[in-house]
Amino acid sequence: MLKKKNGQCIYPISLSSAPENILIENGRVLDPANSIDGIRYVALSGGKIVSVTETKPADFTPAKTIDARGQWVVPGLVDIHVHLREPGREDRETIETGTQAASAGGFTAVACMPNTTPVLDEESKIRYVVQRGECCTSRIYPIGSITKNLEGEELSPFGEMVKAGARAVSDDGKSVRKSSVMRNAFNYSKSFGIPVICHSDDADLVEGAHMNEGAMSTRLGIRGMPTVAEEIAVARDIMLAEYTGARVHIAHVSTKGAVQIIAEAKERGVAVTTETCPHYFILTDEALVNYDAHKKMNPPLRTEIDRLAIIQGLADGTIDAIATDHAPHVSEDKHGVEFEAAAFGVIGLETALGASITALVRSGIISPLSLIEKMSYNPSKIMRVDSGTLSPGSMADVTIINPDAYLAVDPSSFYSKSRNTAFEGMSFYGCATTTIMGGRIVYERVL
Repeated sequence: MLKKKNGQCIYPISLSSAPENILIENGRVLDPANSIDGIRYVALSGGKIVSVTETKPADFTPAKTIDARGQWVVPGLVDIHVHLREPGREDRETIETGTQAASAGGFTAVACMPNTTPVLDEESKIRYVVQRGECCTSRIYPIGSITKNLEGEELSPFGEMVKAGARAVSDDGKSVRKSSVMRNAFNYSKSFGIPVICHSDDADLVEGAHMNEGAMSTRLGIRGMPTVAEEIAVARDIMLAEYTGARVHIAHVSTKGAVQIIAEAKERGVAVTTETCPHYFILTDEALVNYDAHKKMNPPLRTEIDRLAIIQGLADGTIDAIATDHAPHVSEDKHGVEFEAAAFGVIGLETALGASITALVRSGIISPLSLIEKMSYNPSKIMRVDSGTLSPGSMADVTIINPDAYLAVDPSSFYSKSRNTAFEGMSFYGCATTTIMGGRIVYERVL
């Protein structure tokens, strides 16, 4: 059923109907895979990219033409880190509503974390997610757990999960405590060519803590998480990956020290990639001055020194990807409870693009092409999926972006079931105006 919200439309997928021939004209094409940054015509047919040309293709007959004048035409955005909550917490989010939020944010693919109820720790559970995603408006790439039930003791069956569709493994929300288990996980992952995605914190150092440890936590009287807790875990996991020769991906980096450790590892040739989230390069722990639980997440907001280090890491390429860590919660998880009792996590699928354009591109920190590299091309490479490019023959996953649209963050207009954004009350430049997945238009916004 067509879902409209404040000038936005989500178009449900019907696998029985063939994708239309679509011609996108006059747009600024940004395709990092092919180093394209210029005005082009993009032709789509049969769910594939047919051509990207400087002149209008004479031998192509479109059923629909989209004039993208003044807009960016990019490979569909890919979010490497989301929580869809299904199975188990469908009151917070479902696979359907989460992928609709993704489409509204310009994402044509998302990788969903395994800390659901039950945990995605075996073949049947991975298959469930894959099947639920078949008619959704964004592709879903499940992540299996590193250990059974996220308990950090016994490895999950990586091979069976990969066969069912898992693209990586992670115990996100927790750091695997035992180095021996983590070493085995890295060794095991090599057999299947998948990365191990690491949530990095030292459990002993963060136990009972609710925000960053520092001047602000002291002022507020809240126990804090020291930055060294993240950095110890990042260092350990990188060293184990280096020792075993495996691929490691460090999730939601938030500290200056972690960025430095990752940069040094890359210089040594370690197969390490990493991501950060918009809240870490826009906000600091000063934003918690009023005990706002909508700004409570794990890792927590850090200091201005850390924020600037994250920005520098994005600018110099140390940080490969921008993800959302989209973590939906019902109102009761955040409202009407003490800050210490509030749940960790914020949503981000419908704000990440505007937040990133505003904070990084309009400020001159990175170029538009570099932004798309971090929000589409690099995440696709990390997950080893056929997206993130407009090369002829590739999937027709395309996002059209108006970089100059100036919109207030309005949680009531979200397609996500949840409203726990860290950016309420702010305004950003840039939004998706058309999202095309597999040659089908799944989302449009009228400005």
